[in-house]
Amino acid sequence: MSNTSRDQLKEKLDQLQCHFTWSPQKEAIDLEDMMYRLQDSISLNLKYKDQSCNQLAFVNCLQGNYEEAIQNLEEAERILRENHKDEFERKCIIIYGNFAWVHYHMGQLTEAQSYLDKLEMICKPLSDGTRYTALIPEVYGEKGWSLLRSTAQYYEEAKECFEKALEEDPDNVQWNMGYATVLFRLEAIFGTRENREQSQSVKHLRRVLELDPDESLAMVLLALKLQELKQKKEANELVEQALQKTSDYPKVLRNAAKFYRKEKDVEKAITLLKKALEISPHSSVLHDQLGMCYRSKLLELIANPLSKDPESPEFRQKAELFNDCKYHFGKAFEHRPKTAIKSQLDLADICVRNGEYSKADEIYSNLLKLDDTRPENMQTINLKAGLFYLFRRKSEVEGITLLKKALQIEIHTKIWKSAYEHLEKWAGKKLYSNPHDSMALGAKGLLHQQVHNKSKAIECYEEALQFDPGNEEYLSALCELRLSLEDRNDV
Repeated sequence: MSNTSRDQLKEKLDQLQCHFTWSPQKEAIDLEDMMYRLQDSISLNLKYKDQSCNQLAFVNCLQGNYEEAIQNLEEAERILRENHKDEFERKCIIIYGNFAWVHYHMGQLTEAQSYLDKLEMICKPLSDGTRYTALIPEVYGEKGWSLLRSTAQYYEEAKECFEKALEEDPDNVQWNMGYATVLFRLEAIFGTRENREQSQSVKHLRRVLELDPDESLAMVLLALKLQELKQKKEANELVEQALQKTSDYPKVLRNAAKFYRKEKDVEKAITLLKKALEISPHSSVLHDQLGMCYRSKLLELIANPLSKDPESPEFRQKAELFNDCKYHFGKAFEHRPKTAIKSQLDLADICVRNGEYSKADEIYSNLLKLDDTRPENMQTINLKAGLFYLFRRKSEVEGITLLKKALQIEIHTKIWKSAYEHLEKWAGKKLYSNPHDSMALGAKGLLHQQVHNKSKAIECYEEALQFDPGNEEYLSALCELRLSLEDRNDV
């Protein structure tokens, strides 16, 4: 096939609705962790196994494992033919799209074209749009689940997909579960509309249970929401019911463990998580949850004066708990260095508490190099690292620089407020002992700037420049402030 023909084939492939044309690509997901999660889903023989095979084919292809990708797609096709014979054509659109892309990457262009031909035959009666795909609920729904399995930056898009799938198929359990799940997750992310508004996931999780009273994962997710709403009786009943129905599903065990940890029953949570880990030994999330459980026990023990006595059992137990925390938090991001930000920050905090400053330094340094993470993650990283360098490493320049960066990410979270208060306290203390401290004056200027007190900010920056002439940061801030005042006066 000539280069022109290859380019024309690529144009057709780009029109498809499948994993290769949806948003998350190699640079946006931790492929190894995704592979483990999908393999677990397949080996556990969970619902919608064909979708897991389909997405695993995409992951294998990104890793260059083309033969494995073809095997995954053949398995997905086999499952669909066996379990959804009457709906096969509607459900195979994404599989055939993935087949076409994998063959294209293998250089098998004739085979890729053959799958495009199959798609054209299938999609023609289903769509008035592009020749090679059809925007039907089955496509929107599977896209929603694919985005939901990736990273939080794609949750809003996943929500839109489930909404579109439900417009035409409102009683579909799978799409209702996807929609409820994405709402549940978005409500936990600061700054999202779902986080600011009254919870909608409760209503939709109840809807899932109306459609399928045996959906145990919906039960535990609903229990966690009811726990937040202080509806403890129903929440406890739902968790117990879910564990009776499904005692070997890691996601149910994990969320039940989270429920019990929040209820301060840490030992029960640990038991459930260890059971889940036996089933899914590579699960990053299970290790993270176990790390949090051991940290709860550790912090309680640290408060006990006996833990400081090297001769006491409490001292030895404290050392064991430090090791447990470090092990599980470390395992939690072993395969998720780009996405498991919280686990890395938790490990850094444990290392700081244990006096392992070099290890904490290494973790913070790696996190500060991330260039594709949510702004609130970067805000947290800058705050935590800033406090570490300021108070533990006694490096004022590095610490204050990072606190200022956290403050300049203008998402007004608790983290932003903490950065503001730490910077304000530090600047006040410095100026009390030395009113001419240019670094502290510059920090005061930024603090005033952040709360839109422009005249005070200008005064502080001008004063800072008297003692540090030519400082580019202060000159730039002054220029920006003066221009904004001129613009306001011109209105």
